[in-house]
Amino acid sequence: MINKRIRPDERPVFPKRAIITAGMPYGNKKLHFGHVGGMFVHADTFARFLRDRIGEENVVFVSGTDCYGSPIDEAYRKLVAEGFKGTIEDYVMGNHNTQKQTLLDYEIGLNLFGASAFGETGKVHKEVSAWVFETLYENGWLEKLSTPQFFDTEKGVFLNGRQVVGKCPIEGCQSEHAYADECSLGHQYMPSDLIDPVSTLSGKRPEIRYVSNWYFKLDECRELMRKMVDFLRRETNTRKNQLNTIDEFLKPPYIYVQKKLVDDMDALRAAFPAHETIDLEEEKKPSVTFVFDNLADRDAARKVLDEKGINYRTGKTLVPFRLSGNAAWGVPVPDKEDMKDFTFWVWPESLWAPISFSKTYLMSKGCSEDEWKNWWDSEDAKVYQFIGEDNIYFYGIAEMAMAVALKYKYGEVPEDISGFNFPHLVANCHILFGDKKASSSSEVKPPMAEDLLSLYSPEQLRMHFLSLGLSSKSVGFKPKTLLPELKNEPGMDMVLKEGNLLTNVFNRIVRSCFYTIQEYYGGKLPANEVDPKIIELSKNAILEYERHMYNHDFHRITYTLDSYIREINKHYVNNIRTAEKEGNDELRSQIIADCFYCVKVCATLLHPFAPNGCEKVREYLNVDKRLWSWDHIFEPLTAIMDADHTFKFLEPRVDFFEKPSWQFDEGNN
Repeated sequence: MINKRIRPDERPVFPKRAIITAGMPYGNKKLHFGHVGGMFVHADTFARFLRDRIGEENVVFVSGTDCYGSPIDEAYRKLVAEGFKGTIEDYVMGNHNTQKQTLLDYEIGLNLFGASAFGETGKVHKEVSAWVFETLYENGWLEKLSTPQFFDTEKGVFLNGRQVVGKCPIEGCQSEHAYADECSLGHQYMPSDLIDPVSTLSGKRPEIRYVSNWYFKLDECRELMRKMVDFLRRETNTRKNQLNTIDEFLKPPYIYVQKKLVDDMDALRAAFPAHETIDLEEEKKPSVTFVFDNLADRDAARKVLDEKGINYRTGKTLVPFRLSGNAAWGVPVPDKEDMKDFTFWVWPESLWAPISFSKTYLMSKGCSEDEWKNWWDSEDAKVYQFIGEDNIYFYGIAEMAMAVALKYKYGEVPEDISGFNFPHLVANCHILFGDKKASSSSEVKPPMAEDLLSLYSPEQLRMHFLSLGLSSKSVGFKPKTLLPELKNEPGMDMVLKEGNLLTNVFNRIVRSCFYTIQEYYGGKLPANEVDPKIIELSKNAILEYERHMYNHDFHRITYTLDSYIREINKHYVNNIRTAEKEGNDELRSQIIADCFYCVKVCATLLHPFAPNGCEKVREYLNVDKRLWSWDHIFEPLTAIMDADHTFKFLEPRVDFFEKPSWQFDEGNN
């Protein structure tokens, strides 16, 4: 099915079955705040919602540790140089276990958090990798290319991706780190394009030597990807900024040359293959853009520029997608033709790792080996993939193109691809630390996710991360205790703002309702019908919440919840005072009936956001898990209560959504 665009008055339709994936963290690090707050919490919230909406048996939420790749090789090499005695398996497994525990501590409810190198997930991943390669090969989408690779003559070794640093060749790129064939912002290029390369092993400029590898014909998928983007933009609720990013890579091959570097422009153009120019005659433009039909023509022009000693930059475009490499720590590539003893480059195999994890989980439940296909490619199912915006090239282009190539032979892709069930990407923008982008490879180091739990509760952090609005722009995470510029400022820590809606406002409503029903009604719900105005208020909140969840606009949901909960609080406070003052039991019982209806609705809506606190509400309501089902979302509590139902007794000063004790000590409210 497709996630179609819906009108404001239209209720969305959700799939009958769903796979949710969250981008895989590398196996060389613990999880930092961006992993959890920028992606995992969002994926988990949507997975929990879908479990409530379509049934938990119909939802599979998977992720895992990305065990392979040059960042891990390089980090392990440095660790060994510092005295680490374990194997690379020991190193990666240690990080995997730490990542898994951190996710549990944040109440991330994965069905499976696997590891691409270990255990059953590792075994299945090798099988899936071989199947993908063999299918792409048989369908005619693979080619052998002899391409340049960096070689350190002093150390006598070929260099992996992270053992070469330089400047990104893509025009306008602001990346602080460019590696052999990709920069930290996800731009792809051939190794020979990298500007000023330096080996991290010797500190010297490496040589270029040609090496044969397997490549997927991604550069020939430009028209296919254009059709996909046009369809997604026209028919679906895919985020526009995400589609715009994909569009940037679908341009023909460009070369940018500063006019002042060219003595004879006519002679240069005559030496180039067929091309068009942009801004050649525009005097105010400092550079000219050369546009070529294909990569071969662009590279021929690059050779001309290199021979003439003219500096240039290239533009974003699709290039062949490398599948293989020579790293010893990797998933084996099937031997084909004269290509033996290769391993997969980490990016392609990490793109199908979620299939491996889905297959592993479903098989653990007794399903057949091919059952995963009914979840990944079926009309009534949908795959939702939560990623960071830096990875749109890989997930939004390479993965989508390979998905088509696994189904159709090269040259036989149908003209109309509107019926193709592409995974639905949810690409979040950067979550900044303060006002700066933080990463383990930059000057600004991110706080570790596990360390934040000594300052805030998991649910406080979950609510805050979801409120930031990462769907459309990068937003700063500003914990007062960790940012020196904020420590001495008056006022509350803004990280607590959304959590206070739970720990203060909603917590107070629920407690008050329980204490009132215990004091006046023996722990039983009064028989009053819920006020139609309260039903209408709740219905509007439910439908608004539903639309925002369908569009993955989590920050808008937090606004909806805030408004709804505060209206409930106002309704309770204003009327209960009158009832107490007048001794009006009829008014009191009506307010209790109204507010318990709202407590039920709130608990259901909040369940994906703050699962543990809401489970505690369910425990004291003394009802079963039908409370979470959207089959009963508009119904009163009596619909899921037995006759003569009694709520669990609530002791004094019990909190459903708790603040850590140290926040009271520090006076944070």
